[in-house]
Amino acid sequence: MKVVQTSGAPAAIGPYSQAFISGNLVFTSGQIPLSVGTGEVVGSAIAEQTEQVVKNLKAVLEAAGSSLVKVVKTTCFLADMGDFAAFNEVYAKHFTGKPARSTVAVKQLPKSVLVEIEAIAELE
Repeated sequence: MKVVQTSGAPAAIGPYSQAFISGNLVFTSGQIPLSVGTGEVVGSAIAEQTEQVVKNLKAVLEAAGSSLVKVVKTTCFLADMGDFAAFNEVYAKHFTGKPARSTVAVKQLPKSVLVEIEAIAELE
């Protein structure tokens, strides 16, 4: 196994790695909409937060030697299922391969953000 660490995505805000490579797969930790430069939450609406989450996730995947098109499974956490349609609109732009997905509503996410996404992807 190999730890993935990149300055292209926000640093972990707890005792965990941005991602781990095991065999031919990369397992990412959940990404939330934090700015790489400031560590602050980006955006107040679900669409802008989802865009930032995907940007952060892409950076982690690329650091691992993978990409968004190699994602086989995502787990998505929403603070409000009322945001589901707007979330899907942004998600569909980036995950064109339509990986398997679970989406659940949670009571609260770190830093009170609206969305978090984790992924499993094949290596290039």
